[in-house]
Parts: sequence; C-alpha cells; structure tokens
Amino acid sequence: MRAVLAFARCRGLHRAAGVALLVALAATAFSAQRVAVPQFRYLVDFSVPVAEVVPLAHAVVLATTLFSPMADLEETAAQPMSRHRAAYLAVLLALAAGLTALPLLTGATAEVFGAAARNVVGYLGLGMLSARLFGSGLAWLLPLAVFGPTLLLGVAADNTPEPWAWSLHTASSTPAAVVAVLLWLTGAAAAATGRPRQTERAERR
Repeated sequence: MRAVLAFARCRGLHRAAGVALLVALAATAFSAQRVAVPQFRYLVDFSVPVAEVVPLAHAVVLATTLFSPMADLEETAAQPMSRHRAAYLAVLLALAAGLTALPLLTGATAEVFGAAARNVVGYLGLGMLSARLFGSGLAWLLPLAVFGPTLLLGVAADNTPEPWAWSLHTASSTPAAVVAVLLWLTGAAAAATGRPRQTERAERR
C-alpha cells in the first residue's frame, strides 16, 4: 500500500485531485445553470448543463499527473511499470467519475450525470493521449483542440448536435458513448505503455 501511495504522490495526484475537487464543488453549486453554446454558422439557441462542461477541466487537471519526476528510476525497476501505470489510469478514471457525480447531490438528473460521465471519459482519454504525445505540461492541448470546434461549430441548423460533436449529445446517444470509450482506450494504451514525461523543455532542465 505504501508503494501505491508513493506512486501516486510522486505524480502530484493529491494536488491535482484537490484542484479538481474545487472545480467539482463549484459545478455542484451551479448545477442548475446552463452554458450557452455559441455558434458561428447558425442563429440557434443551444445550451448544455454546467455539469456536462466541467468534465473537460477534470480531464485536463488529472492528465497532468501522468508525469513522474522519477521516470528514469522507474525505467530500471525490477517489476514492469506498465502494470502499475495501467492501475493508476483506472484510479484516475474512478476519481474523475466520482467528481462528475457530485452535482447529483444538488439535483442534477441521471441524464446529466450520464452525459458528464461520458464526457469525462472521452476528454480524459484525449488528455492522456496529449500527455503521451506532447508531455504532461500540454495535457490540455488535445482536449481543448476538440472542445473548441465543438463549442463553436457543433450544432446544426435544426438546433441539434452535429454527429461528430459527441460531447454535446445526450446520455442516450450510443455513438457518442462509443467515441468516448474508444478515446479513453486509446489514451490509456498510450499512457500505460509510454514513458511518463513532462514537456520536452522540462526534460532538458
């Protein structure tokens, strides 16, 4: 158990979890509010609950913990670290799911929670993939690169989400859920098998 705690502590999980918890509590306080989705192509009136947008922040914050300052030592460990990394990714997913459930305490519906849980799974996958490709300091890059176009271009003229805008769909959308799960599996595979690192600049210091 001590080794598990050390594994998490060296990645700063306690600090990231604290930040994510504060964001989740803020989302819980405003769970009844909705976020207007600005659209550049059509004059539509589309909005989503705050609780469905906040998972983006959870994913980005938690993905930054994929870096280990002891990465060089981990590479020389007697036991394969990929197994520990895989378990750690499962912990991150469970933590993210728990944070998205907090708005249920203030009246958020099961439908909202379902969409929020799907979104945190998908964006966490993108965050893990981004951390693996560009370094944990840029874990936000891919999630925001996807969320930006979704926010500005993701609603069709009939005031419904575009098929590709998976994070705007309702919880009952099976294609959106499949996309989110595939993103998480891809990101998890990349993070579990790759060497944990920060940005390239940080590695040279």
